[in-house]
Amino acid sequence: MSDVLRSRRSCMAVPGSNTRFLEKAQGLAADQVFLDIEDSVAPIAKPEARKNIVEVLNTGDWGNKVRTVRVNDWTTQWTYRDVIEVVEGAGANLDCIMLPKVQTAAQIIALDTLLTQIETTMGYEVGRIGIEAQIENAIGLINVDEIATASPRVETIIFGPADFMASINMKSLVVGEQPPGYEEGDAYHYILMRILMAARAYDKQAIDGPYLQVRDTDGFVKVARRSAALGFDGKWTLHPDQVEAANEVYSPLQSDYDHAENILDAYDYFTSAEGGAKGAVMLGDEMIDEASRKMAIVVSAKGRAAGMQRIDVWAKPEA
Repeated sequence: MSDVLRSRRSCMAVPGSNTRFLEKAQGLAADQVFLDIEDSVAPIAKPEARKNIVEVLNTGDWGNKVRTVRVNDWTTQWTYRDVIEVVEGAGANLDCIMLPKVQTAAQIIALDTLLTQIETTMGYEVGRIGIEAQIENAIGLINVDEIATASPRVETIIFGPADFMASINMKSLVVGEQPPGYEEGDAYHYILMRILMAARAYDKQAIDGPYLQVRDTDGFVKVARRSAALGFDGKWTLHPDQVEAANEVYSPLQSDYDHAENILDAYDYFTSAEGGAKGAVMLGDEMIDEASRKMAIVVSAKGRAAGMQRIDVWAKPEA
């Protein structure tokens, strides 16, 4: 598994049964593309979807995108064939396996074990392929800490809103919107925060799920801003129009990115012997200290992962 932060502002879902979409996805500006064998693929089309995915992973031009395949969940008859065929066929060109409807740590451990066996057999680097865990029901959320720590391969914890809403009998048919009658606050706040706490406690990324009204970009942005404000790293996209919106929402503002980098540079200088070995100093009209440095690291890391470039650069004081 990579120790480098992968940018996942936009995670584009692509049905493995649709060869036209698989081709088109390569040219999108999404940070991650996940090729799906689960809900977006009919049961009779799953065997062909596996073959399509292997072919396009091996021959496509994916640039710097994170390449993920979502397999079927362990309660189905398809999971083991999904993993074996995809990883044996295209493991060298695959970054992660996404496991949906995760309910227990044991399900992550089972996937980890199968991946290790395949990697060993095929001569791949053992442990390089990551796991993305999708939380889609109440028992999965209750066990999210154990799921996050079940394997070093786990890279992301993902909120799956549609199945989750059904699992708790939420009175709504519009994924991501507030249910009728919930007039104050956010009905999803606890779920999002619970996933975020597990992700941050164990150095994983937190990813928000899809917004199904694919033509309503304003609605997508509104829902995305909710999880971005909490600290989520990105969100699923189902339509090319959502990709640009997600990349913008989950990136720092240019001014915030510049300021974060300037805090890091200034703090590094002023805490050094050359800068006077000070613990708390003024950066313009703002006092910065170790806590400021920690907050700046978060914004800086997101900006760097997104490929942002500084415009306003802090200048070291002249001696």
